[in-house]
Amino acid sequence: MRNFLDTLFKKQSLVYKYFLYAATVGCIVFLFPRGGQFKYEFQKGKPWQYENLYAPFDFPIHKSDEELALEKQVIRNNQLTYFRYDENIVKQVDEDYGKRFDTFFSTVGLNSSKLKALRASGQEILDSIYFRKGLLRENDALNIEKEIYLVNDNEARRMRSDMLHGPNDLDSVITAVLIKNRHDDYSQRFHDVFEGLSKPNVFLDRELTDRDLKEALSKISMTRGTVDEGKLIIAKGEVVENENLKLLNSLKQEYESQLWAASNYYFILLGYTILVALVLMMLLLFLKKYRSEIYGNNVKVTFIFFNILLVVFLTTLVVKYNEDYIFVVPLCILPLILKTFFDARLGLFVHVLAVLILGFVVPNSFEYIFLQIIAGIVTILTVSQLYKRANLFISVGQITLIYIVGYLAFHTIHEGNLANILWSTIGLFFLNGMITLFAQPLIYAYEKIFGLVSDVSLLELSDTNSKLLKELSNKAPGTFNHSLQVANLAEAAANEIKANAMLVRVGALYHDIGKMNHPTYFTENQTTNINPHDELAYKDSAKIIIGHVIEGIEIARKNKLPDRVIDFIRSHHGTTLVYYFFKKQQETGQHFNTTEFRYPGPIPFSKETAILMMADSVEAASKSLKNPTFPMINEFVDRVIAGQMAADQFINADITFKEIETIKKIFKQKLTNIYHLRVEYPE
Repeated sequence: MRNFLDTLFKKQSLVYKYFLYAATVGCIVFLFPRGGQFKYEFQKGKPWQYENLYAPFDFPIHKSDEELALEKQVIRNNQLTYFRYDENIVKQVDEDYGKRFDTFFSTVGLNSSKLKALRASGQEILDSIYFRKGLLRENDALNIEKEIYLVNDNEARRMRSDMLHGPNDLDSVITAVLIKNRHDDYSQRFHDVFEGLSKPNVFLDRELTDRDLKEALSKISMTRGTVDEGKLIIAKGEVVENENLKLLNSLKQEYESQLWAASNYYFILLGYTILVALVLMMLLLFLKKYRSEIYGNNVKVTFIFFNILLVVFLTTLVVKYNEDYIFVVPLCILPLILKTFFDARLGLFVHVLAVLILGFVVPNSFEYIFLQIIAGIVTILTVSQLYKRANLFISVGQITLIYIVGYLAFHTIHEGNLANILWSTIGLFFLNGMITLFAQPLIYAYEKIFGLVSDVSLLELSDTNSKLLKELSNKAPGTFNHSLQVANLAEAAANEIKANAMLVRVGALYHDIGKMNHPTYFTENQTTNINPHDELAYKDSAKIIIGHVIEGIEIARKNKLPDRVIDFIRSHHGTTLVYYFFKKQQETGQHFNTTEFRYPGPIPFSKETAILMMADSVEAASKSLKNPTFPMINEFVDRVIAGQMAADQFINADITFKEIETIKKIFKQKLTNIYHLRVEYPE
């Protein structure tokens, strides 16, 4: 048991990768839609590339979304509105009429026969308004249609809407009845009677109307006919369009629904798992073979897997909600972020793998994969120097343009023209571009969560007015000036060999911050003839000089500098000797341990750290040159870098002899400019 635990502890990094790999595969497969995949790929307007296809079983012909939407719209257009007739209000109005009539006509002084005739005219007005038709509310009268259903005593009667009266019809009805009965002399009194009497008794029944509409919509058939088993659906070479396209879509829908049965569930799940596992295995193999420094860092591996899982989650979420919005997902953020933190090749590789995984989820997978891969390539080719804000806007504009051009090309292939372009899809591409602009705050969040560093952070760190560099310039001004000179040399060399110039510059600015603790023990900070090393043993002097590396790492961690910057502090002397004190100790003839005069390392492990070691040594040693000439500088630079190569300081760095020669050439040019060498003119 102990041996097993020891082995597990020693290989915990590998065990973690296995766990991360299995967990990511499981999460992705879990996010996939619960359905099988139709084994044929087809597109509208393109020839059928397979053998003749016959119906493998009986299946219904499903109506398209457009056909169903049209049928629903026809039903909505023909839907009649339900109104409810309230008899209780009519009875109440009839009772109130008698009281109000007596009130308004009791003082007129008419005989009983005349009052009876007038009362009858008022009753006729009531009949015209309520009993024969009905009185609508003002709001309902505004939205009434040509025909309606009027519900009275739980019986719905279809009728024309003009048979109902609105509030504005009251005056005309009163006037018409009084003129007919020759009682128009009493028009004002009748208006006064009915002004506070009339109440609407016909009301819109929204609940009944909606229920009737839902019932009508529910009766719509989702299919139109069936296809019998063995019937030819499409022949080889036949163009996929119109009727055979509908048959293929119906077969695909029915095939997938039947395929995802209980008996096939685990087989399909196994198939998905194998395919996703293969894709992610390719990623791990790529990292192990070509990006070993990333493969060895579990945080970085986790970061890459997390981003793949994130884009798969967002895409499947959109597909489940509404697949028409599939291009809203800003998939190009993935290569953009990976290029920012790592490199372009890894960014494109991961992007392609993520798109392949999403091919199982999205509709029109060929079109989707093509557009996303092209957009990813454009992202890799265009995005650079994100710390310059304009660059991100320009790149996003180019990515959006590629999406639109690609969509229009596919639309032309499918439809044969540009007549029926879905402008909403064009709008989705613009929305995609706007969301992609959020890469900047996302990069900042990733830096804080995963401890990574981007060019934006490097730009902030390169500010010489930062707190730490200000402290360095105050405590060790000579070291600060030395760091600036090294930064200029290293940045120029990095630009020439296409290394990360911003990273090299920041590493150079901070590589000697450990000298702040004992600034006077370093010659560039000594302003008098007093040298504190004169009172120390050579071993103690070497210990102080070597100690600036360890102290620099401690200061950097205290000030929360990124690990990539601390790597420059750790490796800028590699495992070289403190040569001056080493030679002095040798001259004493006393026995000593060489390790006491050697830096602990590690040696440089990248182009950037190798460039800094060369630039640091060349700049520091150049201070010893007296009256330098062109030949002297040439020989001096060659000698310093050759010594480092002879000490095997660059064997772990991914740097070539050609690049080293280029770096030496840049150093010679820069040192020539620094010392202002002039051609000697004849006297």
